[in-house]
Amino acid sequence: MERKHEKYERLIARCKELVPTTAAVAHPCDESSLRGAVEAAELGILKPILVGPRAKIEAAAEQAKLDISGYELVDAPHSVAAAETAVQLVREGRAELLMKGSLHTDELMGAVVKSGTGLRTSRRISHCFIMDVPSLDRPIFVTDAAINIFPSMEDKMHIIQNAIDLARSLGIVEPKVAILSAMETINPKVPSTIEAGALCKMADRGQITGGILDGPLALDNAIDLDAAKIKKIDSPVAGRADILVVPDLEAGNMLAKSLSFMADADAAGIVLGARVPIILTSRADSVLTRLASCAVAALVAHARKISGAAAV
Repeated sequence: MERKHEKYERLIARCKELVPTTAAVAHPCDESSLRGAVEAAELGILKPILVGPRAKIEAAAEQAKLDISGYELVDAPHSVAAAETAVQLVREGRAELLMKGSLHTDELMGAVVKSGTGLRTSRRISHCFIMDVPSLDRPIFVTDAAINIFPSMEDKMHIIQNAIDLARSLGIVEPKVAILSAMETINPKVPSTIEAGALCKMADRGQITGGILDGPLALDNAIDLDAAKIKKIDSPVAGRADILVVPDLEAGNMLAKSLSFMADADAAGIVLGARVPIILTSRADSVLTRLASCAVAALVAHARKISGAAAV
């Protein structure tokens, strides 16, 4: 068993070797969101551009005793305007990341998906948790547990590709993808098992690339080798999965929270499929989890810059 937080600490350490990534931080008007951006900057992960009402940001900084004098501050009158301005900074090439401040997620994502002025690509936008589970020797990616409520099979193709690209950006050369269901056999009465089989065949035909897919797999035989052996599942993924693709948002949310509250896991996360990675932090996140989310997004942006990719 690895020491708790070690996986996140390695990600943050990798960022310190890179040039800080410019991030447009939308409406950082409370201590939690402002501190997250400042601490990431102090560690050399991000170079924040603070976007929002100048007076509110400065008041939050003064109350929290944070020095923001070294960061660019772009005035915007309210949260919706801050989201739109932050997105515009990305479109202009002035920022390589987007980071949520103290506004509602819907306000930020509304600006992201807005026709004509947003950050949409041909990919479906999806969320991925990068979970540090102390009992496992590797980070576990859970997707999608935050954005797509009942994703279609086509949506899942994009969700899987987004997660594979993310894992590869973090140094996993050929991520192992388990498409989860309640069982490991295809059952016509359980639609998620049929979709899992079809998605695996899509990977065989080159419609999903960069990873090794298997499914349907139940959670136990996806992550535990002994469970896979008991079920006599002969697969390079079973028992070794890096990425867990859930049937729908409800299942993903329950899985991520179960790992957090019953397995003492941390859950960093970012949004993928837009022109740039998007950092969605929560007030409930620990300092390390916030920093890990920033580090993941920065590493993805760095990988995109090297490859010249248009979207993650």
